Amino acid sequence: MLLGIWLLLLLPTSALRFGAPPPRSIRTASIIMGRKPGVMEPEQLKEFVEAAGERLIVVDARNPDFSVEPGDGVSNEKAPLAACGGARARAVNVVYDRGASAMDLTKIPAEWVEAGGGKATVPVITHCGGGGRGQKAKEYLEANGFGNVANGGGPEDAECWACFGDK
Repeated sequence: MLLGIWLLLLLPTSALRFGAPPPRSIRTASIIMGRKPGVMEPEQLKEFVEAAGERLIVVDARNPDFSVEPGDGVSNEKAPLAACGGARARAVNVVYDRGASAMDLTKIPAEWVEAGGGKATVPVITHCGGGGRGQKAKEYLEANGFGNVANGGGPEDAECWACFGDK
């Protein structure tokens, strides 16, 4: 309780007025602690997965080289990468390369894309550990003709991961 009182004393008076926007430090903290920008809300994601059915493709944008992306090693412990023996039938590991801002789309099985109705309609969920690279992967896929793509966040976002993590 004392900590709460001290925090209130440290806030600028503008933070205590109702209707006033919170100070930048508080806005930043809520963004850091919340869902990453671009990640679909769990309710919408669940509907997306249900509508997709067997046509769903899950693109895991994490890097199996944990020396390049150390955070991927951490999320791999919670949810194994598709490339590291993850037992997810409709998941494929297509690394989003931050340096090149690119992905090797030839790794997405062509038969999955065709069975899903082609690039324009096949339902795709991208993810990484928490959604940052998942959003970059989504944007890359869209720029390359995929028209039905959602960013599912990743295993760090437990609510979203519960909607598609077993696909």
